[in-house]
Amino acid sequence: MAILTDLKDPRISDVTVTFVEVSPDMRQAKVHVSVMGDETKQNLSLRGLQNSAGFLQSKVAKRIDTRYTPRLTFVLDLGVKHSIEISRILQSVLPAEPAAEDDEPAEHEDSDTST
Repeated sequence: MAILTDLKDPRISDVTVTFVEVSPDMRQAKVHVSVMGDETKQNLSLRGLQNSAGFLQSKVAKRIDTRYTPRLTFVLDLGVKHSIEISRILQSVLPAEPAAEDDEPAEHEDSDTST
């Protein structure tokens, strides 16, 4: 939430945290992020997040009660981008589905009415 509300860096926009991997000793946290946009925008946002890591670590330290605050590193998660690309490829290769006829309303039988 701090990425969305507290960071004022203009490089960081359209960022979604997809998941976080924390080491067993709680000293390292790898934050996987997805960034909407081209490769240049993704790299720029990732650089902005790395520069803001200290600030975000201090936010984490206030929220959790542990001996060590995890050191945050940010990694670009390309899973969303790959799934969109696969979907686009499949749509271009697979035949189009016939359109459903929505003009006629579906008939429903009510079990409460008596005949």
